[in-house]
Formats: sequence, C-alpha cells, structure tokens
Amino acid sequence: MLFRVDKMKQITLQKVFTHLPSLETDRLLLRAILPKDAEDMYAYSCREDVTRHLLWSAHPNLSHTEAYIDYLQERYAVGDYYDWAIVKKDEDRMIGTVGFTSIDTANNTAEIGYVLHPELWGKGIAAEAAREILRFGFEVLALSRISAVCMKENAASLRVMEKCGMRYEGTLHSAILAKGERRDVCLSAVLREEFQ
Repeated sequence: MLFRVDKMKQITLQKVFTHLPSLETDRLLLRAILPKDAEDMYAYSCREDVTRHLLWSAHPNLSHTEAYIDYLQERYAVGDYYDWAIVKKDEDRMIGTVGFTSIDTANNTAEIGYVLHPELWGKGIAAEAAREILRFGFEVLALSRISAVCMKENAASLRVMEKCGMRYEGTLHSAILAKGERRDVCLSAVLREEFQ
C-alpha cells in the first residue's frame, strides 16, 4: 500500500511541475526558466563569487548557459525539474533561481535551494523568494518538512534560511565532496505547523 501511495504522490507531483505555476510576491515573479533568460542567467552563473559555495562550477560561456536552459525545457516537459526563475517585477529580468533541489514523496519532505545575482545580495530578495517556495511546498504540495543546506562557510545563505523561519539543526561534517574537496554542510529546516 505504501508503494501505491508514494506512486500516486509522484504522479501528482509530475502533473504540478509539467505546468509550472507562476508565483508572485511583493517584488518578485517566480516563473519557469525560459530560453530568453540565457543572458541574464549567464550574468551571474559565470561568476566565481556566486559558485564558490555551490556544487556546480561557473558557466564558461553563454553557449553553455543556452544549452543548459535547453536541457531544462526537457526536464520541465516531463515534470521532474522543480526550479523557478526569480524575476524582479520592476525590471523584468531574471536575477536568480529558487526551488526544490529534491522532493521525497515517500517521506513527504523536500529540500530547497536558491542562487541570486550578487548585485542583489543583502536586499532580502533570496528570503522573499524562498518563503514563497516554502508556502507553495506546504500549501500546494502538502509537504510535512522542508530543509535547506549550505556550505559551512556560507553565512549569508544560513541567514536566508533563518529569515524564512527555518531552524538550524546542525552541521554535517565532511558531508559532501564539492569540486574535489570534502566540505562541512549546515542543515536547517522548518515543519509545516511551524511555518503556518
């Protein structure tokens, strides 16, 4: 029976994400990443200061970003990609991404992640976008728990988690291999009843 319930949840999830809904906050529009976003995405994805604490490396050129976005269109089409473009309403340009890095239907939990153009760091935008994803996760997907992780050195990301109402749960020592180096990871999470 558990397998059947989990399979039903996966089908529901696929239906939601094959038609990624647009979401709005006061300052932001969260929508699907589109081919027209390539230059905007490349503007921050090519920067070492952005990717220093991430698992992926800086994009080497615009063609790489264009190919990546083309690949994402395939992932959206089958409903197994859970990221939104962050767009500033007043500028109509993509400034980052936010979404679920993984969704565990068997345990009704998920993990979120976000990345933002450095020009907009420190303005509360990442927290505003992440809070909307948490709301969507709890209200629309009916998740029980949502977590986020960051490299131990990434204090700014940990602050974003705190601003979203996530609670620091601990440091996972040498938890991941990132760019050939073992790294400590900080874990934060929030439960549905805590968020509401």
